[in-house]
Amino acid sequence: MSGFDVLTRGDVLDSALQARDYLVSCGVPGALAAKDPRLWGRRAVDHSRLGWLDLPFASRGLLNQLGGLVSEARYSGLDHIVLIGVGAESLAAQAVMEAQTPALAGAAGGAAGPERPAGELTVLDGGDTAALAFAMERLDRTLVVLASKAGVSLEGDAYRRIFSAAFRERGLSEREIASRFLVVTDHGSPLHDFARQCGYRIGLTDPYLPGHYGALSAYGLVPAVLAGADADRLLDEAASLVPSLAKDEDNPGLLLGAVLGGCAQQGPGGLARDKVLLREPGGPGALSAWISQLLAVGTGKRGRGVLAFEPPGGRGDFPDVHGVSINPRSAAQDESDTSVWAPLGAQFLLWEYATAVAGWLLGVNPFEAGSTVVQEAEDDAATLLRTAGGGPLTAERPVYVEDGIEVHADFPWPPGAELQTVLGGLVASVPSDGYLSVMTYLSGDFSGRYLAPSLARASGRPVAYGPGPGYPHATGPVHKDGPGNGAFLIITGDPAPGDELAAHPVPGRPYSLAKLQIARALGELRALRERRLPVIRLHLRDPVEGVGRLTEAVRAVAGARRP
Repeated sequence: MSGFDVLTRGDVLDSALQARDYLVSCGVPGALAAKDPRLWGRRAVDHSRLGWLDLPFASRGLLNQLGGLVSEARYSGLDHIVLIGVGAESLAAQAVMEAQTPALAGAAGGAAGPERPAGELTVLDGGDTAALAFAMERLDRTLVVLASKAGVSLEGDAYRRIFSAAFRERGLSEREIASRFLVVTDHGSPLHDFARQCGYRIGLTDPYLPGHYGALSAYGLVPAVLAGADADRLLDEAASLVPSLAKDEDNPGLLLGAVLGGCAQQGPGGLARDKVLLREPGGPGALSAWISQLLAVGTGKRGRGVLAFEPPGGRGDFPDVHGVSINPRSAAQDESDTSVWAPLGAQFLLWEYATAVAGWLLGVNPFEAGSTVVQEAEDDAATLLRTAGGGPLTAERPVYVEDGIEVHADFPWPPGAELQTVLGGLVASVPSDGYLSVMTYLSGDFSGRYLAPSLARASGRPVAYGPGPGYPHATGPVHKDGPGNGAFLIITGDPAPGDELAAHPVPGRPYSLAKLQIARALGELRALRERRLPVIRLHLRDPVEGVGRLTEAVRAVAGARRP
């Protein structure tokens, strides 16, 4: 796909056209093209915060630098790239690899076209030890990329220690171990200093570039290029969109931003369509997840925000939900309110531009860091781990236990209450203009996706979901600093039988990956409680059996509430 287009229809079109005309009358397209920071106030943002508009061209130099590193890695037999990153740092690279997997397979098999060293990418974001086990089976071929704009996260520290110890057990010297790590971070960041002390190779980025706007920077490109992706093509796709972004008419980024921002504003009836259901032809993928975090971080502040979620949590006709299809196969058969066609490189730039425009319409600065809601949860988790030492993380006792499923809530349940009653109370707490969010902190492939259809039927509201800590890290701002109309279900569990990686202590730390995962969930739980948002944590003592029982209970709640 080489072209790009945004098509919107129905009442969404009316809102979009009005918003677009207003944007043009205020000179927003021209100001963005000129990288004028005064769009968000005199002191709100400087020129470098708009440098993401230049990345389709500025990142060419980065690719030239990466060529030698890729050749060196392949010469050393390193074709398996492990990316350690939580949130935007990992989602863009995942989206690139998902989009180019068929091409990479062709290159590996000798198909026609530019020859690229084929490889594979494994992302570790703290959510699943199965991915870590997969990486450990390929240790001799592994190069580890640690990506973060700030310091070393809890997960980054744990995984770095695990890989260092594993390399050491294979007989690698300290110098050889250091050569197996590549750090991507901002110039002058705490991680920059740490990496220099460790002797790791370092790729530096612009500290003024917003993290959620870094898909076409080193954060998105370095891991993907090392794994064999064609980043030249990606940048070409993005560059082809740039001329359109300077126009008042035929500007797909302006129209998409007008759609998102215009719909999220309250209409005459007081209804804001501030929720977006994203659909991809092959089902939810990393691109949808990347768009979700971009919108959440860019717009989730000052009591406003656009929440994006994926099927099947959006089943039903919700008047405050705006459906968006990404590259639908047929415009005639697409039932979404808005359709967006563009190759991946252009999708990255298109959505970044649209988020900037939507933020302007909503009266928020899409580039500022906003509150420290995400860091607060991680700091709280670190404090819990430090205080606990080798003991339990919390003395909080469950208010109710049924068939090995513990219910943790900050209010008592009546005697004789069943798990179905507990879940029924949670779905009843979802506001009429709100949503339910499911966050799972479990190893394995169980996801809130399996609960979403039943919970949507039970609550009559859309359901967002994702694994922790990656999902709450990426979307936390809209949950905590946005409209404040969410209800939350957090699911944790003991390590599954036979999951030795989860239960084994992290080298040099008094806790295991499983304990780290629970600490992350408790940090998130406390952050939500502090904002007085409805939240319940369910802990599965046996995650294998508990998942089945929980699924049955959720279906029972949906059946009981069905009209």
